[in-house]
Amino acid sequence: MSDLTLRVIDDPTPELIATLGEGLTRHALPTTGVPGFLPLAVAAYRGDTLIGGVQGTINWNWLHVALIWIAEEARRSGLGSTLLCRIERVARERGCTDAHLDTFSYQARPFYERHGYEVFATLEDYPPGHRRIFLRKNLERSTGS
Repeated sequence: MSDLTLRVIDDPTPELIATLGEGLTRHALPTTGVPGFLPLAVAAYRGDTLIGGVQGTINWNWLHVALIWIAEEARRSGLGSTLLCRIERVARERGCTDAHLDTFSYQARPFYERHGYEVFATLEDYPPGHRRIFLRKNLERSTGS
């Protein structure tokens, strides 16, 4: 191990991230029988302009919603609900039974709760003075999305 070099990478390339995910999948595949870490996104455009999107990962039978963003001018239009429902529907079609995500106390907790997500954990003082909130949803009980 004396020939080992550690590098701190502030902006990892998509190729590096994909290689790490592929390595984890190869490691887990004998146990799970199903590949994980499959990327998924739904994007909304007005003409050629991106106005919103949701990005996640399918890990076996779980959807992890990592990012959801709506442009300021498109907020409160129902687009966030449309995007969340669409990625959940696609995840169900691909075999997901559950979904999870996280948000912060100053962000969208009520939005996710209106969509059937329930809090299962929180981290206090993350960021200082706030909480990071982890939510989950059973997708099999919510086939109307």
